[in-house]
Amino acid sequence: MNEIHETAIISSKAQLGNNIKVGPFSIIHDDVIIDEGTTIGSHAVIYDGARIGKNVQIFQGASVSNTPQDYGYKGERTFFSIGDNTIIREFVSLHKATKEGGTSSVGKNCMLMAYCHVGHDSVLGDNVILANDVHIGGHTVIENFAIVGGGTPIHQFSRIGQHSMTGGGLVITCDVPPYVLAGRAPLRYAGMNSIGLRRRGFTPEDIAVIKKTYDILYNSGLNFSQAKERIKDELSDKPKAMIIYDFLGKTKRTILRK
Repeated sequence: MNEIHETAIISSKAQLGNNIKVGPFSIIHDDVIIDEGTTIGSHAVIYDGARIGKNVQIFQGASVSNTPQDYGYKGERTFFSIGDNTIIREFVSLHKATKEGGTSSVGKNCMLMAYCHVGHDSVLGDNVILANDVHIGGHTVIENFAIVGGGTPIHQFSRIGQHSMTGGGLVITCDVPPYVLAGRAPLRYAGMNSIGLRRRGFTPEDIAVIKKTYDILYNSGLNFSQAKERIKDELSDKPKAMIIYDFLGKTKRTILRK
């Protein structure tokens, strides 16, 4: 049975699952699908194109699937999806995609803390954590288990690799590769996210391979292209090294520097 506050405004066209809770003065538009067990706090607005999974928690004042901040958007039917068990804290803004049929998304088991913004056409993987006031430009990709510290703006078209951790109050204008710590100002490679990797079950052998890969990239004296080829030549049989290699191969902006 759903619990809908009497002041909430919900379109008759919206599709709501079972055990949904909607707080006071929240608004749910027409083209919205919300799966079972999800809670929406007060004064939240769920716009057309929202696709919200199971057991999602959306706190007060959040804006989900709002119109993208892009002059090129002309009202095309686009979407924003949120995976199961994700937490969207107060006053988070999530903007849908710009091109017909496109989707911006946040994966499963994520936490987006207060005042975060996810720009149009951005894709966040599973188990991502954004601390308070992280602002993500459009077309950004953040891979699984990445953590971004509070007060951090992320330039559009940037990519943040899996299991990486970026400190707070910094500016991300480059691609941050997997498994690393990114710190200092301007942003630099500050080593491996070793503690996080161990907590997530990476073996000592995995961590040693990742360390060797980054020693080649950052400490060998080779340029970027040469380092990539050496990684491929020496570590092609190591899956974790190849994840880094593949990430480097897709880099269109600059890569995080030491």
